[in-house]
Amino acid sequence: MMIDIDLLLAWGAAYKKVSAGEMIFREGGNCSFYYQLVSGKVRWVNINDEGREFIQTIIEPGECFGELPLFDDEAYAASAIADEDSVIIRLHKITFLQLIKENPEIHFAFSKLLTQRLRFKFLILKELATHNPESSISTLLSYFKEHKKNICTKCNRLKLTRQQIADMTGLRVETVIRTMRNMHSMGLLRIDKGKVYC
Repeated sequence: MMIDIDLLLAWGAAYKKVSAGEMIFREGGNCSFYYQLVSGKVRWVNINDEGREFIQTIIEPGECFGELPLFDDEAYAASAIADEDSVIIRLHKITFLQLIKENPEIHFAFSKLLTQRLRFKFLILKELATHNPESSISTLLSYFKEHKKNICTKCNRLKLTRQQIADMTGLRVETVIRTMRNMHSMGLLRIDKGKVYC
């Protein structure tokens, strides 16, 4: 989901630079802005008491993030952290809500986006329940390939690290590494010089 940047600017949005590792907002915090990534990469995560992350999604340029509290007035359900130096554009929540009231096509686009993200969560939860690492990783990679997300569309190279796959699936990184090697041996994916191709 991307709202045209010129439209956002016309409504008073402003650019903000964030450094790699910087927390953009924290789980449980109050929502004040609509956020859209202009450049860089942001991970949307939950962090447990031991500091382990569970990646909800990786945000790429053009995508919005942190939108749940815009619609339900609750706290942030996850934290957003810049994976690399990034530029975001943000619009005050009250102004954002007025923008979507006056532009119903944007509101419908958000409904579609929220539905897609909910479907992804159903998919992940179903795979977590199977306790089958190969199935979980295979399903995740198939989803990314089908939705042209986190996979290079030109060469089919996976843009995520094995640690990020582990953080998305709840698996240990060692399990992801071993499972992906097995999948390579079975011809389900290709590993070349440490890079994974779907």
